Amino acid sequence: MNAPVQRRIRRAARVLLFGADGRLLLFRYTPSWSKPFWTAPGGECDPGEDFPAAARRELFEETGFEAEPVAMDYVREDEFETLQREPIRSLEHFFWAVTDRTEINVSGHTELEQSIMQGHRWFTPEEVADWHEPIFPQNIVNLIRRARAQREGTLA
Repeated sequence: MNAPVQRRIRRAARVLLFGADGRLLLFRYTPSWSKPFWTAPGGECDPGEDFPAAARRELFEETGFEAEPVAMDYVREDEFETLQREPIRSLEHFFWAVTDRTEINVSGHTELEQSIMQGHRWFTPEEVADWHEPIFPQNIVNLIRRARAQREGTLA
């Protein structure tokens, strides 16, 4: 009988970045061992780094945008394999931010990101809901609504 896989806890921050027109920035990942998928900027917290600091750093590294992301009071917990094929238990805090810029700077991408992040796109909420490839997390449409409501002050 196989022993259960020991999974380390991977603390991460993810930022829903909206353009001034309300579109959401997503990156397309194309790992060789999986179907392509899309997700918002973000990644693992560095040792000793809190979630807000990780959100700021990851947003800058992946887009070149400096911002102060707003916490969404939403935490996603899941078990999966990372892009390096490591089985982990994810503890991912979500944030949102708005920018008036649309050109991103990918010079801060790691070697791994350069090899598998094969594109980005600014999506309308309607496009997100009907996109033909998976977008993670699966409840992203609800998170978009939540971020908008929080921005408009209609969500406590």
